[in-house]
Amino acid sequence: MKKKILILDTGKEWGGGTNSLLELLKRIDKTRYSFTLLFYNNYKKGTDSDIRTEAEKLGVRFLLLEQEKQPVFVKIAKELSRLTFFFSGQLKRYSVFFIDYHFRTKQNAEKISELLKNLRIDLLYMNNQPSSNLEGIIAAKITGIPTIQHSRTEATLNSFEVRAVNQWLKKMICVSEGVKNSFIRQGVDKSKCAVVYNGIAIETVPNASRQDIRKTWGIADKDILIGTVGSLIKRKRFRDLIEAFSVITKKTEHPVKCMIIGKGPEKENLMTKVKERNLDSSIIFTDFQSDAISHINALDIFVLTSKSEGLPRVILEAMLMGKPVIASNVTGCNELVIDGETGFLVPVGKTGAIAAAVLGLIENPALRKQMGENAKERIIRNFSIERYVSGVEKVFEEVLGH
Repeated sequence: MKKKILILDTGKEWGGGTNSLLELLKRIDKTRYSFTLLFYNNYKKGTDSDIRTEAEKLGVRFLLLEQEKQPVFVKIAKELSRLTFFFSGQLKRYSVFFIDYHFRTKQNAEKISELLKNLRIDLLYMNNQPSSNLEGIIAAKITGIPTIQHSRTEATLNSFEVRAVNQWLKKMICVSEGVKNSFIRQGVDKSKCAVVYNGIAIETVPNASRQDIRKTWGIADKDILIGTVGSLIKRKRFRDLIEAFSVITKKTEHPVKCMIIGKGPEKENLMTKVKERNLDSSIIFTDFQSDAISHINALDIFVLTSKSEGLPRVILEAMLMGKPVIASNVTGCNELVIDGETGFLVPVGKTGAIAAAVLGLIENPALRKQMGENAKERIIRNFSIERYVSGVEKVFEEVLGH
């Protein structure tokens, strides 16, 4: 008999974790498992699709647990706690956490528990990280249904969350050794953690040609195109790329352009910075692109300036497309990029180091080509989608006692 698995995702927007989940659902053995998705938001995929549509294309049932706005008195209570504990960031975070816990997390946990019981679910699988999936962990406690957390990014947990993970989660899948080690350092039981690297289909090819993408955005063949992909949020530090690009344009005689692929709340601030640096004509914002692979393939150099990551799928995609990658030396990025062989690792926020690394590749096309080839070979050898799917299935089997 098929095991019934409920997948909980509390995210608000399309991201690498969404893509990795869908890739898993495309390939996992559906003769053994049946899946129901429970999302808090039916978020968009570009302008022409959304997560419900994409899930249903795969024959997976989609449920929406819409979130009610918090009452005014709860918002006031949180503001008062922030004012009361202005002298301590830790106390502020704890006080807001416990208000949210009593007025949001517990209610959601009760609703999830009812669903788990009504649908006769065998396993709860969560797709974000323990802080943002805490209601699922509480639901595991209420129902006794085995629960797996797939932690797709590095996160800071408070002591309550660490205890919840250790007591009520059966297993935590971590997308990188760095993510695993971060949780262990915070007190998570080592035996609960298993590393399963994200993977990518080696046969992936761009839908549109490099020439067509460049023509669409007005990029000449002679231009060296530097670019990045991601949600336009502060954690990604795209402003560092803009600052670095400003330096690059002053130090090279080669024609260069920069493409930022993604959308998000930081867009206006980033565009303001671009205007301040008089880079309007050379930095292009494309917004979200459902065909990110084709856009990545049109680049010459891929850059990721994030403050923190888990195991960024966009780097897997860039390396598979044969691009040298310059990335922050943070968790996940430093397990994909081999410094000096497939690209360069740079300290977070050091725009001079980012600019120097990019300039080195601009001035040396042979090195650019060699690093791109090394990157592609590394992905093919170590990060196949089959290895990712079998790794997740192995954890399912362990928890379900197959």
